[in-house]
Amino acid sequence: MNQYKTFAPVLPYLAIGAGLFWFNNAWAALVGFHIVILFTVWVLRPSLPVNTLFKSRSPKWIAASVLFCSTSGIGLYFLWPVFDVADDLPAQLLSMGLTLASWPWFIAYFSLINPFVEEYFWRGVLGNDMLNLYIGDVVFAGYHSMILWGRVRPIFILFAVMILVSAGWLWRQISREDGGLLAASLGHMAADFTILTTIYWISAL
Repeated sequence: MNQYKTFAPVLPYLAIGAGLFWFNNAWAALVGFHIVILFTVWVLRPSLPVNTLFKSRSPKWIAASVLFCSTSGIGLYFLWPVFDVADDLPAQLLSMGLTLASWPWFIAYFSLINPFVEEYFWRGVLGNDMLNLYIGDVVFAGYHSMILWGRVRPIFILFAVMILVSAGWLWRQISREDGGLLAASLGHMAADFTILTTIYWISAL
């Protein structure tokens, strides 16, 4: 089992890469990402029950996670000029299937489904209770570099990945303290929703 867990992130990385650089389609990248994660979980057959996603010892962890992670989109909004985002980002997003009509559906699917899939996989199946930085935090953050490639300068990709490494570490600690994945999943949901809404708002202007 341990040897399989070592290679478990490979398929999700390949799915994101294929969706973005081969199919050039955001939906293909996202849905493919989820399909291969579910397949990988099925192969690993972890002992972690799925209902861990809905467990929390205290509402304070849920509130803290959601409130803190909700600032992600706000931070992106104010840092947008600093990140030197590509001028043709709206055209890039449109070419990837993110039209004005499909954006709300993409945001809804990404915000409602992705956090639970990712938290069960990265913090649950591949998680660790250690207090220090864990290689899984880096692996979780790393695939986002493919999403940002060609959209911001490399130095800001590195900065974003470092922030996401910190987010992965934080969600692990919240899950460890709270005895379940609900608080981390809802915080992840708040981050996804506010970030995507900000991108949609700015790119649609």
